[in-house]
Amino acid sequence: MTATRMSRVDTAWLRMDSDVNLMMIVGVWLLQPAVTLEALRACVGERLLRYERFRQRVQQDALGAQWVEDEHFDLTRHVVPARLVRRRGLGERDALKALCGELASTPLDARHPLWQFHLVERYEGGSALVARLHHCIGDGISLISVMMGITDGGAAPPERPRRASRAAEAQAGPEADWLADLLIRPLGDLTVKAIGLAGGGASRSLDLMASPGGPLGGTVDLARAGAQLVSDAASILLMPDDSPTRLKGGLSGRKVVAWSEPMALADVKTIGKGLNCSVNDVLLACVAGAVGEYLRARGDDPAGQEIRAMVPVNLRPLEQAHELGNRFGLAPLVLPVGIANPIERVYEVRQRMSALKGSYQPLLAFGVLALAGVLVKGAQDALLETFSRKATAVMTNVPGPGRPLQFCGSTLRQTMFWVPASGNIGLGVSILSYAGGVQFGIVADTARCPDPQALIAQFEPQFEALLLATMMLPWAGQDDGP
Repeated sequence: MTATRMSRVDTAWLRMDSDVNLMMIVGVWLLQPAVTLEALRACVGERLLRYERFRQRVQQDALGAQWVEDEHFDLTRHVVPARLVRRRGLGERDALKALCGELASTPLDARHPLWQFHLVERYEGGSALVARLHHCIGDGISLISVMMGITDGGAAPPERPRRASRAAEAQAGPEADWLADLLIRPLGDLTVKAIGLAGGGASRSLDLMASPGGPLGGTVDLARAGAQLVSDAASILLMPDDSPTRLKGGLSGRKVVAWSEPMALADVKTIGKGLNCSVNDVLLACVAGAVGEYLRARGDDPAGQEIRAMVPVNLRPLEQAHELGNRFGLAPLVLPVGIANPIERVYEVRQRMSALKGSYQPLLAFGVLALAGVLVKGAQDALLETFSRKATAVMTNVPGPGRPLQFCGSTLRQTMFWVPASGNIGLGVSILSYAGGVQFGIVADTARCPDPQALIAQFEPQFEALLLATMMLPWAGQDDGP
């Protein structure tokens, strides 16, 4: 039986599961018209299983873990039917949210490959597909690349990884443009400049830190970053614990999810242009405003308060998008939830995003995860618990394709995903753009946010308030009157 040693970082994610937080990425696809279970299994068997990782199970040992072929692999165990439980007064959407929350709270079977698809064959005139994938298989960038690859007409994984030439990228068309946006420009160009350290030294450092063999680190290359690196390391070590709001505290281990209807991405861009901010500045300002209003509605006063969100930052080159595994760092973004004025809030977010650009903190966080992967479980938990005390939420922003995709002959009309949180972080915020719209998703522990739909309901009013305020401001070149 051939075995492949799991990377240090992937091992850290594998062992990060706890009684209250499972390291699963959960997503939902709404398909029109309906898809049968037989057709879904045929599509998954033909396309997803081209990636050997989805036929492998995890085998832990004294040195960490390794990937081994599941000799008893059965596709019907991984692509299964699901049923919605309708309660009086609640509709199909509420029942689907309840199902997603239940699945986000249920561990995957560790005896087999750590993924599962659940199909609700009849949902809103079509079908709903809920996917669960353990984070040790890959990060959001790689898993989204894989999921896009299994859509109708999606590209198969290359047999041999290779660096795409500039000419090839230029001829690749709009899908390559979208992928470049996904990989190189998430969170308003927050991707770390460390990628280009010392003529590619950072990439070598990432390989050394992640690989199961070789020395831990890559410290020679990192040391060349000098004072900035030292400063960023000190910032992580000295970062205070986060503000004590009702969103932070003990967890129950039971998850609930919610998501919004899409808003027009063109309107978000209009606000960004009018305020000279990025699309991400606008969206993050809406998140901060929504959290502030959610706290006010429950009798809390968020004035002067801030909460910290850990934001994944991609460390993966474009040509490696299809490669599974985890290649991202984390950047701590402080959200000014206590600023009520929407214009003031968006400019504060822009300033904080600018301060993070060029930071080496994501690279250092990647190193911490690599270190955690070689520690004994108790030491890893203690190390990561230190990080979780410093944040209230995990938040990710993924730009998806600008046109609707097809899967199993049906149209993917709407999609959403939810990110896992580690330690005692009980809130995950997802922002996803797709087919000209942008929407928000929340996954929360019931002990911290039992009604995530109430938080979701605050996003659109915050966006509308920001749009109205933007329209009332004098634009450059506007006639000042007679």
